[in-house]
Amino acid sequence: MPTAGEPPPDISTNINQEASTSVTQRIAISQTEEHSISETQPSQFGDGNYSIPPDVPDPHSRASRGKYLWILWALLGVILLALIAGGSVYAGYNSAIDQRTRYESTLVAGEASNQYILAQQDIVLGNYDRARQRLEFIIKIDPKFPNVSEQLAFVLTQQRITATPTVVPTPTLTPTPDYRGRDELFGQAQNQLVARDWTGAIDTLLLLRKNYPDFMVVKVDGMLFVALRNRGIDKIAQLHDLEGGNYDLTLAERFGPLDAEARNWRDWAELYIRGASFWGVDWAQSVYYFSQLAAAAPNLSDIAGWTASNRYLDALLGYGDWLATKGQWCDAQSQYDTYMTLLANPQVEPTAMFAADQCAQGTLPEVTPGGEITSTPETPFPTETPQPEVTPYP
Repeated sequence: MPTAGEPPPDISTNINQEASTSVTQRIAISQTEEHSISETQPSQFGDGNYSIPPDVPDPHSRASRGKYLWILWALLGVILLALIAGGSVYAGYNSAIDQRTRYESTLVAGEASNQYILAQQDIVLGNYDRARQRLEFIIKIDPKFPNVSEQLAFVLTQQRITATPTVVPTPTLTPTPDYRGRDELFGQAQNQLVARDWTGAIDTLLLLRKNYPDFMVVKVDGMLFVALRNRGIDKIAQLHDLEGGNYDLTLAERFGPLDAEARNWRDWAELYIRGASFWGVDWAQSVYYFSQLAAAAPNLSDIAGWTASNRYLDALLGYGDWLATKGQWCDAQSQYDTYMTLLANPQVEPTAMFAADQCAQGTLPEVTPGGEITSTPETPFPTETPQPEVTPYP
């Protein structure tokens, strides 16, 4: 309260002072709060440069990484598709090459078989010059064709001993091409397979392959396999054509693996052919091969009708006689005893007994200064025993 004599206080001055004091307090409180906040949280501005707090992720950086990952996956997908396409092209190329090779081999085989049949006809008719040309052509296109070398040697021999007449050249006849439809040829081949006409089926299928190489390739190959496989077995088992049957089975194996029965017939034919190739030259080898064949297929025979069991018996006698001439009586006795075990032949029994006596006595043949082997005079080799007749291998 103002006292007496003092002027009354200025109300506006008091109000201004109070407002100024209130503003000053607010500014102080604001500065205190800002100071406390700056101590607890890092400032987003420093040295005039803008910086991002470490605990706040950058949305632009995350978007960039996602974009790069999508680009990487897209590139990997393109590379994978390119690899798949390249592998498909490579597999298709190899398959085409394999089909082309099999097609050419079947054509060569068919042409060689036809020329061989024509050469046989020329030989029967005495046309040795034409037969020679056909056989030389077969050797040129298929050197492994069975029995062609022997036939060519026979033809050349006949040409030397037989006066060859002058052959008037005849115009070359071109066969009329068969333009029947592929469905008709395919149906005909199926009917021939059902009728077991293996040769007819093979000829029809080869014609179908020649005119329509892209028509049902897998099916035609399977039919060729069946026809060649069955014709090969029939040649060996029924026609006794061991070389021809073996050749057909070899051709069939180009189209697919042979079954157990076909492999057995082919192995038996090969054993017979090998054993016969040593006939009269190396009796030990003949005994070795025909001993196996006589146990597995004793009735297998060649075109002359000579069975494997008879071959084995005759090979035992031939080997025993050869050992006896060398003075190896014990080994000869072993061959004779094996023969007598299989077949009690009274004509062979004296020879077997003589070999046994010589083996028991341990006598050896005398060797002359010239190197010739002579038997002991006291125990001559029995002359009353007939030697086995050896039929030459056809």
